[in-house]
Amino acid sequence: MKDNILLDKSFAFAIRVVKACKYLSEEKKEFVISKQFLRSGTSIGANCEEAVGGQSKADFVSKISIAYKEARETKYWIRLLYATNYFEET
Repeated sequence: MKDNILLDKSFAFAIRVVKACKYLSEEKKEFVISKQFLRSGTSIGANCEEAVGGQSKADFVSKISIAYKEARETKYWIRLLYATNYFEET
């Protein structure tokens, strides 16, 4: 199977999300927002994987659309974590 940059990048992003959530729970003792962040951030790649295996063009479009919505939600949680000083700019 040839490389798929979307799958590679969404998987790498999911790894960063998991590590960030681990940091939030262990270091910052934050459990509520981090769970939402974990769910949406890892769902992006999962939906991209499903899209690639879609049974039809419509199935592909549906799964990619869900991945896009999850990415938007993840962006919201990241903004909120920065605004509440759980994350800091480096």
